[in-house]
Amino acid sequence: MILIMFVLTNVIYIIKVTMRHFYFLILASFLFLFSTLNAQQIKKDYRKLHYLSEEEMNKPLDTKDFTPTALPEGFIRNVAEFDRMQSVLVRYPFGIPVLLVKKMAEYINVITVVANNSQKQTVINIYSSNGVNLDNCSFLIAPTNTYWIRDYGPWFIFDGNGDAGIVDFPYNRPRPSDDDIPIRVAEQLGINLFGMDVIHTGGNYMCDGMGKAASTDLVVEENSISEQEIKNRVHDYLGIDEYFITEDPLHEYIKHIDCWGKFLAPDKVLIGQVPESDWRYEDYEAAANFFKTHNSSYGEPYKVYRVYTPGSPTDTPYTNSLILNNKVFVPITGSQWDDEALQVYQEAMPGYEIIGIEYWDWMNTDALHCRTKGVADINQLYIWHVPVHSKVDYQESYNIEATLFNYSKQPIIQDSVFVIYKINQSDYDTLLMTNPSGDNVYTSSITGALPGDTVRYYLFAVDQSGHRATHPFIGKPDPHVFVVKQNDLVFDPDTVVFANEDDVLSGIPFYIINPTENPINIDSITPFGNYLGWYINEDYPDLPYTLNAGDTLSFIVRYMVPVKDQWYYDTMFISTPSKTYKEIIKVDSLVAFPTGGIADIKTFDLKVSPNPFTYKVTLNWGEQENYNLKIFDITGKEVFEDKGYSSEATWVPQTVKKGVYFYNIEINGNSLKGKIVKY
Repeated sequence: MILIMFVLTNVIYIIKVTMRHFYFLILASFLFLFSTLNAQQIKKDYRKLHYLSEEEMNKPLDTKDFTPTALPEGFIRNVAEFDRMQSVLVRYPFGIPVLLVKKMAEYINVITVVANNSQKQTVINIYSSNGVNLDNCSFLIAPTNTYWIRDYGPWFIFDGNGDAGIVDFPYNRPRPSDDDIPIRVAEQLGINLFGMDVIHTGGNYMCDGMGKAASTDLVVEENSISEQEIKNRVHDYLGIDEYFITEDPLHEYIKHIDCWGKFLAPDKVLIGQVPESDWRYEDYEAAANFFKTHNSSYGEPYKVYRVYTPGSPTDTPYTNSLILNNKVFVPITGSQWDDEALQVYQEAMPGYEIIGIEYWDWMNTDALHCRTKGVADINQLYIWHVPVHSKVDYQESYNIEATLFNYSKQPIIQDSVFVIYKINQSDYDTLLMTNPSGDNVYTSSITGALPGDTVRYYLFAVDQSGHRATHPFIGKPDPHVFVVKQNDLVFDPDTVVFANEDDVLSGIPFYIINPTENPINIDSITPFGNYLGWYINEDYPDLPYTLNAGDTLSFIVRYMVPVKDQWYYDTMFISTPSKTYKEIIKVDSLVAFPTGGIADIKTFDLKVSPNPFTYKVTLNWGEQENYNLKIFDITGKEVFEDKGYSSEATWVPQTVKKGVYFYNIEINGNSLKGKIVKY
């Protein structure tokens, strides 16, 4: 039965192709193949591969030895397709129209892989006669077996030293010349080469550049190791923290994810769509729902866009596109669905130039993406940033933080790192970002956004090599957006601060604002301090109190005990039937009067060792004190917390990856911060 299904599948394909080419010749060859092959010669594995020749069908899958290498060092970032590219790889003899090469060479270097100098000259002649910009053309002389350069081409990473590298893998086809191309590209670029022993193919892999990736379960079928071990190796070599391995809704022999899905940005994914009458409809909807219910690297569920890909009777390979810097090349076939597909891309990727490339040889299982491969800009400036969530509570300011990776190793221009933002329909304004810690973590704050306001922003940076970066990649045309929620009480100030003697004498006016369209009942307000001597003045309202829509409740918060040499904190609790709010009371000891105050707090000499560390790191401050230690990764996610009474604290991470981490430790009221590195 398996043999019959295999033969029928390939008969349909070959009839389709031979009608376009040499019908009788190829069909006769196929009939000869059919008559001579038997069930033992056709292995189950081959049904999942790109179309194989008779010779390949009789070869074992593992025709080439593969030796894993040492792991990349430190924090690893796997480059996404929508990150900055310096060139694009294609292979001759072509599987693409020369028109595509011409379009790409208008603005980026096209590297054509040719077998020898004779082929190189042939390609130069072809390009010249078709008006291709030869100034943007270069060549890699290396033998190849096929034009599916996406499947066997290089996967790019940057390691913890900021060095570019290529991760090689055993290619899942018996094509040794193809399998060597990542090695040859690494040699030509002069960058590191790493070997990851996971049988794979580029058409069945997509990543977001921030630690997430996806493939179909073909990767599990083709490897003799467990799914967890595959994920472990992908993590160790590519820096992938979350690897989505999904079922294949296409139900074709190839099982490549690019035949039905595509990451468009760290928070956007494009999924094919078939009519309800199609027997695969529920599987396609399940694929879309999978991403709708999983968080992107931005901490919120993916934005899922759908493109109609009904397939028969016309090929609609729209997810098999190529993102190349600010352009997207989409395969079209003259189908009635072409215009609709291009429109979906335009809606999903504002600011990008969407270019349809029509070609007679595009198929739903093999199109433009399969036959091209971007080459990462190995000196790029990259901005790692997790945007403010789409809906946030009101605050006086909204912190914006980003880590800059200057892979050129040239310094970042300090006065050229900006948050560019607008509130509602105002003009864009610019805020300078600074790195007070002296590393590459830059911060700034957006102020002035009130409940109900919409804030749009993007980031911009330049280094001394001339490389520029924006976040999101396209910048202003598709900025990050967040809305300040209106369904909560708002407090002004958001922290009550007694900063000088006048504040203590006159008190701090405090306002509770109801910005919603409904009254809110306030059940209780803490009238005086638990640890410090603050209290609410005689204008304290009778409770419970109904704060009507748009109204403000105000009173004075006073302080009666001077303090000395330290900031001290306490909390006022304001309760409604649905929520309890915390209002911080902050007192600066420098407002102390000459006659009193509480004793000085000790200062501590914090020692962190070893730093960098491999197994464990210890923070020691010399004396037994109350402490609270928190450790965060570069995205701001808390990965460890410890508290108690001691003279030291130890972190022994079990599951976190190598890289840079940040600690914040409070010792008897003192807050100390710093950076540690795990090797």
